[in-house]
Amino acid sequence: MSWLDEIKWDDKGLVPVIAQDAHTGRVLMFAYANRDAVEKTAEHGTAHYWTRSRGKLWHKGEESGHFQHVLEIRLDCDGDVLIYVIEQDGGIACHTGRESCFYRVLSDGEWETVDPVLKDPAAIYHKHH
Repeated sequence: MSWLDEIKWDDKGLVPVIAQDAHTGRVLMFAYANRDAVEKTAEHGTAHYWTRSRGKLWHKGEESGHFQHVLEIRLDCDGDVLIYVIEQDGGIACHTGRESCFYRVLSDGEWETVDPVLKDPAAIYHKHH
């Protein structure tokens, strides 16, 4: 798997990953991935990440059903950031029920929420945690 060796992993073995909508170009999400997550993403065609808060491999959509179908994995010029170019199931990438995790805009010194909730998170995450 020599292509994985060309990625510059940080001191924790992680690489930043941007999830970008294949059709609109909008940045939907940012997360980290370890080698296993990137390898599984390439192998299965759906986005896998490493959740630092839970300390485990995370198959995006495993709880919400909002899987990310990865059309391309892109590596930046320095080799230390990836983009997953994706089609987002359900049109929702954020755990708050919004299209994108980047739904707040700085306006007059305050963060203004500019994107609507498309689905109530309580209706998305009906499983026990």
